[in-house]
Amino acid sequence: MKPAIHSYDPQQEYFFAEGCYINELANTPDDAQVSIARARVAPGVTTRWHYLTATTERYVLLEGSGLVEVAGLASRRVGPGDVVIIPPGAQQRIANTGDVDLVFLAICSPRFTPAAYVDADAASAL
Repeated sequence: MKPAIHSYDPQQEYFFAEGCYINELANTPDDAQVSIARARVAPGVTTRWHYLTATTERYVLLEGSGLVEVAGLASRRVGPGDVVIIPPGAQQRIANTGDVDLVFLAICSPRFTPAAYVDADAASAL
């Protein structure tokens, strides 16, 4: 790994099929141990049930308020400063229950790759 500074570029945000907007802040093969993404969920939106294989995910809530659901835990209201730890294979989703965008960092180890993502809603429909 080489030293690096990644500048935030709001133009790099994209819509992810899970139902939220993602901006990959740090996600490169050069730093395979971790990735950091800025996630944004619009008011009234609930992301799809999903899980990651062989990847631990952590949500660090920055703005807004929501309701997070993680397999094995009771549903819980979350807001700025809260941290949600999601082990590999644990189904999860988050709902924006407020009037402003729900914004959080999604920190994954090892780094997030699309191959790790499983849409549990689609899998259960099969």
